[in-house]
Amino acid sequence: MSIDDTRTTTAGAATTTATDEVAASAVRGVLASGTRPARPSGVTTSLTFGWRALLKIKHVPEQLFDVTVFPVMITLLFTYLFGGAIAGSVDDYIQFLLPGILVQGVIMITMYTGVTLNTDIQKGVFDRFRSLPIWRPSALVGMLLGDAVRFTIASVVIVALGLLIGFRPEGGPLGVLAGVALLLLFAFSFGWIWTFLALVLRTPNAVMGVSMMVITPLTFGSNIFVDPSTMPGWLQAFVEVNPVSDLVTGVRGLMNAQPVGDHVAITLVWALALVAVFGPLTMRRYAR
Repeated sequence: MSIDDTRTTTAGAATTTATDEVAASAVRGVLASGTRPARPSGVTTSLTFGWRALLKIKHVPEQLFDVTVFPVMITLLFTYLFGGAIAGSVDDYIQFLLPGILVQGVIMITMYTGVTLNTDIQKGVFDRFRSLPIWRPSALVGMLLGDAVRFTIASVVIVALGLLIGFRPEGGPLGVLAGVALLLLFAFSFGWIWTFLALVLRTPNAVMGVSMMVITPLTFGSNIFVDPSTMPGWLQAFVEVNPVSDLVTGVRGLMNAQPVGDHVAITLVWALALVAVFGPLTMRRYAR
């Protein structure tokens, strides 16, 4: 290479460096010209992700089928299928059944929390979320908050349908609201199981399959449909330690103005334990 070529290359490199410095200075000037926005809080980002979950319903209204059509179907099916055989009449049975079928309906649709999360993971959406400078759990918490709205819709549908076919809660509106609030709190905590499974299992179908294996014995092996005193001893033992049984007894007592004993307190302990166990497990897996 000649001396002239070397001088030309050096001059070009110097010009490029100077241009880069000017561009960098211009960018710094633009960024410094305004007030830097504050970092969003965990509450703000969680609510934003919750709104994202609700926007999915706007664009895919079919997602509301599981919180509208499904609750109506199971309420009518079990009421008129078992009413005459168990209680002698539908009017008598609906007073006992509706709080339980409300619990079953909401608990069963919680599994879609895991299915939706696993679908987002398969699409790579959560890889982007994890790279954002936000509170790490907010994406998961927000999704659960959005699902809480869906659970509320399902609860309203079931209670309204129950009132139409003869359910008359002795606890009045306050009792119904208290029962639904207890159920929603437990459902939010219960959803952390499915978020963990969504991060462990590889497909949405696998999440749904495992979820059904867990939910089916918990709901049908409880006091939702019949008094446990009519069951064999080994099944009574399972029903007594089943957290869904405590939840059903608490919701039923609040709605019908009946003594709830320590069932509400036990349900709250279960809810706290589920979050305490599966919350950290989910976040550890999410971080990886």
